[in-house]
Amino acid sequence: MSEQDDALPARESMDYDVVIAGGGPAGLATAIRLKQIAAERGEDISVVLVEKGSEIGAHILSGAVIDPSGLDALMPEWRDDPDRPLKTEVTKDEFMYLGAGGGVKLPTFAMPKLMDNHGNYIGSLGDVARWLGRQAEALGVEIYPGFAASEVLIEDGKVVGIATGDMGIDKSGEHKGDYTRGMELRGRYTILAEGCRGSLTKQVLDRYKLNQHSDHQKYGLGVKELWQVKPDQFRKGLVQHAMGWPLGNRVGGGSWLYHFDDHLVSVGFVVHLNYENPTLSPFEEMQRFKTHPMIRETFEGGKRIAYGARAIMEGGWQSVPKLVFPGGCLVGDSAGFVNVPRIKGSHNAILSGMLCADHLAPALAEGRSHDELTAYDESWRGSPIGRDLYKVRNVKPLWSKYGTMIGVGLGGLDMWTNELIGSSFFGTLPHGKSDFQTLKPVSEVKKIEYPRPDGVLTFDRLSSVFLSNTNHEEDQPAHLKVKDMELQKRSEHDVFGGPSSRYCPAGVYEWLEEPGTEPRFVINAQNCVHCKTCDIKDPNQNINWTTPEGGGGPNYIGM
Repeated sequence: MSEQDDALPARESMDYDVVIAGGGPAGLATAIRLKQIAAERGEDISVVLVEKGSEIGAHILSGAVIDPSGLDALMPEWRDDPDRPLKTEVTKDEFMYLGAGGGVKLPTFAMPKLMDNHGNYIGSLGDVARWLGRQAEALGVEIYPGFAASEVLIEDGKVVGIATGDMGIDKSGEHKGDYTRGMELRGRYTILAEGCRGSLTKQVLDRYKLNQHSDHQKYGLGVKELWQVKPDQFRKGLVQHAMGWPLGNRVGGGSWLYHFDDHLVSVGFVVHLNYENPTLSPFEEMQRFKTHPMIRETFEGGKRIAYGARAIMEGGWQSVPKLVFPGGCLVGDSAGFVNVPRIKGSHNAILSGMLCADHLAPALAEGRSHDELTAYDESWRGSPIGRDLYKVRNVKPLWSKYGTMIGVGLGGLDMWTNELIGSSFFGTLPHGKSDFQTLKPVSEVKKIEYPRPDGVLTFDRLSSVFLSNTNHEEDQPAHLKVKDMELQKRSEHDVFGGPSSRYCPAGVYEWLEEPGTEPRFVINAQNCVHCKTCDIKDPNQNINWTTPEGGGGPNYIGM
């Protein structure tokens, strides 16, 4: 968060009505809706959007079964476009509970109504973002991919825009021959649409104390692979969700298999990041899941073609912070609008962008700037977003408190009562500890031993990262900042056994222990897939994820 560093040359700047950081569904929906309103009124609203990925959609990853309500509201005729991003409708739901050697399929009639996926679509959320990006550009939105918004610009206590990161700095912090100063993008309002655990969003939350009246945020880590399977294993439109093995009862999480398009199966595994055992590895649990007798046959003879991982906001209704600050707003996953039991958030992301735009446009028309759009913050709970999240507000707390067997059952009952009578026997439950506070010392747990990958059904992390097309300029300062390296050794390693080497799904962190020397913490920042798990789960909050040079990170295709 910067006022301006006098030791560096001044940045060039450009002025807009609205500046948007983040090219996911929420940011793009905000931009599109603003341009739609401007066209309806015969006005001009200048909008710029920056995206740290190499292109729109490059960093977008989701399951994804998509509730089309957001797209229907934003672009009602999207189904008529021959290049529409979603073409596979859900035809069947299956729910499974897995044990170590078998499992049972749960009756769908017992599931709360909102768990029914009929009418939803299976596809790539990255492709949805790319399609939305084309619509936004056609409406006149300026979009700049490959530029990371690295600083919030503050003047007189108000947000006046963002600055992109400087380019061409080497590992030692010296300027290289191609050094380029970042750009200031100044706006009457600045919208943060960075997704889960955004670096600018963290700064704004802290600066303006936006979460002082909300519960702390909760998170999960989702690990995903995309497979092309044999025709006899493919059932187009099938949606399967499972819970149970390989996770223990006290570890929250679940999995999915989605069949769509041309013999593609999206397989994913989510681990709630409030787990206690520091030797647990979400990546390895996902690999084990694929070996289950009810799962593995889907992949026999198939080919894994993509891999990725990202953190997921799971706090829901009670964890949504104040959405406005002087000069801007939070939208989408920056605000935490994911519906956890449905494993869906893109519809709410789009709706929140639209809702924000609907309050931005009249403020701009009135000549306002850099104030708080309090009406936006006051409106979301009574909107479809709020109604969606309110019904499931106790599912995550019940699961965390009582474990999978009892907690999920109570959560289902709570969803039914909210559906049928509009209220809950539990009221609104708190979340308990923050996720970074839940790890036990390694001396108090049983170490989890994972089997070696076979390279056919199960894989290692480095070959997986290769499939994510992750790339960073190697000669740049590490974007993963350890605040106190001595604390990392004394606590993260000595007390907790180095969980960073296990929770990271990309092999970024290693503790090298050579005879006669102290353990050494190694950060392979070039492997980072930008999931943000380290920023969330480090037991001392000693690792800070910051933006690397723009364009760095994964380049997801079809994810």
